[in-house]
Amino acid sequence: MHGVPTTDGTTQPPAEPDPRTGIGEFLRSRRARLRPRDVGLPEQGGLRRVPGLRREELARLAGVSVAYYIRLEQGRGHNVSAAVLDALGDALRLTPAERDHLTHLARPVSRRIRPAARPQRVRPAVQQLLDAMEQVPAYVIGRRLDILAWNRPARALLGDFAALPREERNLARQVFLDPAARALYENWDAKAADVVGYLRRDAGRHPDDPALAGLIGRLSCDSPEFRRLWAAHEVQDKGFGVKVLRHPRAGRLTLACETLTLPADPGQQVITYHAEPGSRSAEALRLLASAQEKTTERSLSSSEARPPLGRSV
Repeated sequence: MHGVPTTDGTTQPPAEPDPRTGIGEFLRSRRARLRPRDVGLPEQGGLRRVPGLRREELARLAGVSVAYYIRLEQGRGHNVSAAVLDALGDALRLTPAERDHLTHLARPVSRRIRPAARPQRVRPAVQQLLDAMEQVPAYVIGRRLDILAWNRPARALLGDFAALPREERNLARQVFLDPAARALYENWDAKAADVVGYLRRDAGRHPDDPALAGLIGRLSCDSPEFRRLWAAHEVQDKGFGVKVLRHPRAGRLTLACETLTLPADPGQQVITYHAEPGSRSAEALRLLASAQEKTTERSLSSSEARPPLGRSV
């Protein structure tokens, strides 16, 4: 597992996600972004030693004792009720994704040793669906933002996932460690923040996932931008939006991005990109997909003309 750089130039192993410290760090980060006036409290004179809301101010807003809130922020709150979590969510102005994250931190799964999780597999029917989307770039993302499956338009638009080793087929690795991805996304900063928000959500749901801890450690070691964003404790769920890409062959593309959850496949989602019908981006996507299809056909014809390696004709 990769380490995190220290001030003396050495590295140390990344800390395993720990719900006891995770909930305190998260609550403190949410307190820090609010001011008393944001939640209807009067501003008190004098300098404030900490940014944002004080513990006692948040406790009063949530209707709990200061002592109880301090224990909760220190990771010593047991059997936290749904009512208390809802009250904290209201007081902190949490988004739905942040409320879900707080619940997972407050009620972590048992930390007993478990067998390693089975690798995620994409059902054949889902791959057939991707392949049927001939003009729509689409791919399936799983736990830890692993890229599990894709279609030809996605390869043409986002890169040749098939050429990567399996362990490198990961959206976070692509965004933070691949220079081509940095050049592809016009607003790379927003894309990077989204990706970290998705990983932070997964870390709250799966605190004992060693592969996730390893990925976070690798990114923390190799990317200063990732370290800065990770420390902000922002949490997001994948949704929809508009992405502007600067493709090396197709030029500037304005594309709508949609996330489709697969109910029968926990942890798997289909990500699609499409352009407004009749737009220049739609025509560029069509030409890009067509060129990828011709390239694939030539590659298949060439491989069929040659005897497979290691076998006699």
